[in-house]
Amino acid sequence: MLHDGFMGGMWYGWIFWLVILIVIGWVIVNQMNKNKRDSQLPQQESAINILKKRYAKGEIDKEEFERMKKDLI
Repeated sequence: MLHDGFMGGMWYGWIFWLVILIVIGWVIVNQMNKNKRDSQLPQQESAINILKKRYAKGEIDKEEFERMKKDLI
């Protein structure tokens, strides 16, 4: 009878450590996926760079560019 109780206690110990390892693995994988998602997001362009591109493409003229630039700075 003592032998059965001892073995039952050992199983609880294995289950405890198995759960701990699964949680640690889940946290590591979750952090790796989060870092991967963050690196895949497009970087935000500054407003001044967008304005410069619009001017370079001819979408706005020099007066509009200067006025908008002054508003941004």
